[in-house]
Amino acid sequence: MAEAERNIGGCNMTTEELRNSLLASPKNGYSRLTDAQRDEMEGYAQRYMAFMSECKTEREATAWAVREAEKLGYKPFAPGMEAKPGDKIYYNNRNKSIALAVVGTKPLREGANICAAHVDSPRLDIKPNPLYEDSEISYLKTHYYGGIKKYQWTAIPLALHGVVYRADGAVVTVTIGEDEGDPILMVSDLLPHLAADQMQKPAGKVIEGEQLNVILGSEPLEGDGSDLVKLHIMKLLNEKYGLVESDFLSAELTVVPAGRCREAGLDRSLLSSYGHDDRVCAYAELEALFSLDMPEKTAVCILADKEEIGSVGISGMQSHYFEHFMETLCDAQGVRLSDCFANSFCLSADVSNAFDPNWPETCDKRNNSQLNYGVAICKYTGSRGKGGASDASAEAMGHVRSTLDKAGVIWQTATLGKVDQGGGGTVAAYMANRNIVTVDAGVPVLSMHAPQELVSKLDCYETMLACKAIYLA
Repeated sequence: MAEAERNIGGCNMTTEELRNSLLASPKNGYSRLTDAQRDEMEGYAQRYMAFMSECKTEREATAWAVREAEKLGYKPFAPGMEAKPGDKIYYNNRNKSIALAVVGTKPLREGANICAAHVDSPRLDIKPNPLYEDSEISYLKTHYYGGIKKYQWTAIPLALHGVVYRADGAVVTVTIGEDEGDPILMVSDLLPHLAADQMQKPAGKVIEGEQLNVILGSEPLEGDGSDLVKLHIMKLLNEKYGLVESDFLSAELTVVPAGRCREAGLDRSLLSSYGHDDRVCAYAELEALFSLDMPEKTAVCILADKEEIGSVGISGMQSHYFEHFMETLCDAQGVRLSDCFANSFCLSADVSNAFDPNWPETCDKRNNSQLNYGVAICKYTGSRGKGGASDASAEAMGHVRSTLDKAGVIWQTATLGKVDQGGGGTVAAYMANRNIVTVDAGVPVLSMHAPQELVSKLDCYETMLACKAIYLA
């Protein structure tokens, strides 16, 4: 027998034919795109960039989703409402998270197809009593939210976003630092000339949490007395928003990186933005849902809050707002919620870490996602011995695999770094705890949780197609 031939099942095959038949051979997604698909991908990227530039907090993402849903005929949720095939419904959960559904032709006792992402991101939250003056500079005290490298938040352009519930009962929206003519904010850093002691500290201590104080200004009001710079800042806030200092007690203000989502790389194949984790998957879910007319199974899209701090609280995925929404839909069809959940499937749409050649020692390259290989399916997250993981079954993974293959979606597998390197989690475990079969999948990200993150246009586009395929499965 010739060197390049083997006998398999009674058939002679060359080594190359055998390799193609038996071995996995992942390929860069660009080698699989048609010209028409490239055009669609570019159009999708532009729409996503506009969304990201407008939505930097969970409140802004929720408000955007409500506006777009209503344009498409979605009706606000109300207890006792009907749930007929083709009905489009949304539930705005206190302006911080949202669930949307397109009612399918099959009854809810046969389950729903769910995509669940989150719209909160690491940031600096303003403390309840934040405004102070020191050495004739006015500052805001902050408390960081989620997992950040604190040193990354110094000496970069920052913006202030949020809402304030004033003493007179009015709720005002605050946005400073995003418009071309706006001033930006900043946290100062120590000059290298005087940083001999600082540079000896471990990275986690180079900047302490209590040093993440945001500079607001330095010009004092004319007159006598102390804190004239602070008073000047308060006067400006009063003139624009009608605020007094005690209003900070009932404010929800956050500091985020200023600036728009932009194309990155000379070939423009990447997108740079704050908050890709996880609004990149949230937008994919939304656009996929908005493209549906009348699916067989009811399609449900969830944009949750508080994932970065454990999915806790009234707007997080551990809250019962999701049950409240789904139970009302089930009641309208005379279906028990537990029966619906037992027959449902959820794609926990969250990002994965893209392999970074600068830090290869942190990842198992064979099992890590990488840029431009499509949506990344992750069997389990957790840390070390799979602590906190949902750990999808073979059947669940097989369902996703066959669904995406049938729809022609480009996909890859993912794990979160080397076994003992660290770890993290998603909303998957909380969906699985509801007796809903759940698998993680999402967009690979470089520089995750940094003020600016990188994703590829191709992976973003394929994630949207994956969400659509799951809704229609």
